[in-house]
Amino acid sequence: MDAFLRHLFRLAYHAGSLGLLTVGILDSSFLMLPLGNDFLLLGLAAHHHERVPLYVAAATLGSVLGVLLTLWLSRKGGDRLAKGRRGRTWKYIEKQMKQKSGWALTLGSLMPPPFPFTVFVAAAGALKVPLKKALSFIAAGRLLRFTMEGVLAIYYGRWILSFAQSPVFKDVAIAILVIALVGSAYSIYGWVRH
Repeated sequence: MDAFLRHLFRLAYHAGSLGLLTVGILDSSFLMLPLGNDFLLLGLAAHHHERVPLYVAAATLGSVLGVLLTLWLSRKGGDRLAKGRRGRTWKYIEKQMKQKSGWALTLGSLMPPPFPFTVFVAAAGALKVPLKKALSFIAAGRLLRFTMEGVLAIYYGRWILSFAQSPVFKDVAIAILVIALVGSAYSIYGWVRH
């Protein structure tokens, strides 16, 4: 499993901004790749400081495109989704989306995993938050998040790269992947069941 993950990360890394775009789409849709885009951006930016604006733009665009897919699917199944979700968590999210969708989506897009950002995006779609509003707030949040990561990579790049080679990082990455696979399977199962 470790060799497979390294191979996938290496492919995305060598693809550069295209890899960031692709991982961003996957990470922000229903397939969870916790911190995949963040680690990829940090690694690329640590090696190629002059390309940080391009990497930030690619990561942001990929994330927004993934969110667009999630919004579109949740709009299509919004009524069924809302009927199947009547717990306290859903009611809270529904209330936040109606009252403060812009802030909820912006803050959610800034948060790293394990924050359940996809749930907020799905709620925005199900509750028919206007696409232009949702995407603009999410794009602003992701742009800020990825810009901060790019700047950190410029200043702390050597430390980030050495940490990425450590056994602790590999163990954490495997644990995050297992959680992501289980979360993705559960998410897909929930959408198919309802």
